[in-house]
Amino acid sequence: MRTLGVIALGLLLHNVAPAQINNLDTPSATESADSDARRTGVVGSAAATTAPEYTPMTSSERWRYYILSAFGPGAIARAAAVGGISQWKDNPKEWGGGGEAYGERFGTAFAEHIIRKTLEAGSSAALHQDTRYFRSTDSGFFKRTKHAVVSAFLVRNEAGAEQFAYTRIGAAAGASFISRIWQPRSEDTSGDAAVNFGITMAAYAGWNVVKEFAPRHLKKH
Repeated sequence: MRTLGVIALGLLLHNVAPAQINNLDTPSATESADSDARRTGVVGSAAATTAPEYTPMTSSERWRYYILSAFGPGAIARAAAVGGISQWKDNPKEWGGGGEAYGERFGTAFAEHIIRKTLEAGSSAALHQDTRYFRSTDSGFFKRTKHAVVSAFLVRNEAGAEQFAYTRIGAAAGASFISRIWQPRSEDTSGDAAVNFGITMAAYAGWNVVKEFAPRHLKKH
């Protein structure tokens, strides 16, 4: 049932806030023939004749990306969707039903999201990692889907090369465990945190797929 919740969340966010997200993720890039100086940006592609030219984010761009991703419409929609799914599943059961219970679930989801994005922003700035999503430069449904899923575990460094997403994965794990502090007894174990971490990473992968196949004209809005 949690997997269905992740899918529903991705579809909701795709419809609610494509403009804000696409203005930050999948940045536009001009094609460059200098592929031997940069990685292709295509997961699983050993050779490509061209590669998108990469420009690292400035400090102001990092700040704007953090604010919109942590507090923007997409973040609020995410928390509302997660709260609604948890309410429907009566999870955690100690909170029961009704408007007050939904407020608890919405607040929990939003607080965890803010913690995750704050940890991610701080660590990515310190380690010079770029956590934005970059669309595949390849064609074909399978290759593009593979790129989107694997990109949940990869980021770019300041040279534009792909590397393991220590910042994203560490932030997801940290937020999953920190959020156990205010959870009721049925949801406060390390095992619950581990499950939450897995769901978070699956949601990253699913949202990447949505962004990969979203109409490209949305980036202009």
